[in-house]
Amino acid sequence: MSRLPGLFVVGTDTGVGKTVISAAIARVMTQEGRRVGVLKPAATGAVRVGDGWKSDDADRLIEAIGGGVALERVVPRIYKEPLAPSVAARRQGTPLLWDDLAQAVDESLVWWAERAEVMVVEGVGGFLTPMADRASIADLAIRLDYPLVIVARKGLGTLNHTLLTVEAALSRGLRIAAVVLNGSEPPQGTVAEATNAEELARLLEGTGPLVTVEYSVDQSLIPIAAVCMNWYDRASRPRGENVVG
Repeated sequence: MSRLPGLFVVGTDTGVGKTVISAAIARVMTQEGRRVGVLKPAATGAVRVGDGWKSDDADRLIEAIGGGVALERVVPRIYKEPLAPSVAARRQGTPLLWDDLAQAVDESLVWWAERAEVMVVEGVGGFLTPMADRASIADLAIRLDYPLVIVARKGLGTLNHTLLTVEAALSRGLRIAAVVLNGSEPPQGTVAEATNAEELARLLEGTGPLVTVEYSVDQSLIPIAAVCMNWYDRASRPRGENVVG
């Protein structure tokens, strides 16, 4: 049994809107009639509710595919403090080892394989954010081997952050499905906001499509479907040996 095709949504930084874009992509494919699985291998900044957890990121992903999925199927590792997962886990007294995280991801993908036809996986923070002990989001990207959707902010500084992320991904042999320049905050009317999309399109020519998403007060209405992107066709299966089944 081959692993499902999928996309791995990563960011150039924290706060760029990865969850919003992940949920939007999942919602679009669900509305197209696809059976979509969603996964965020580790979430931080969660809240204890009784004996369980509440994660806004997980709730948004579950809502995007129509609900009815238990939190632990979407977020197998969850922590209270809004820190890099490896740091939050260590401070919580249970260090997150890479083998443990990899096994949790594999088990989640096996569970989804019987219920979905395509996966949308969301990372944490930026591309080199520590994910587990001595492992980063980049290591998880290599293991998953899904094409990346790189989410960047629209304002000042995004040229450097985006180009560094793209370079880091390509140097590891990863594929890039798209770069999303996301209006995660209300526009400030800066020159950077006005010129970044054109400049990135020029600098990233041949790397993958550049998608621009405008800011919306209601983030559940992000018009990702209006960019004429067939997200299912951008997804693909892993090429390497880490296929679950």
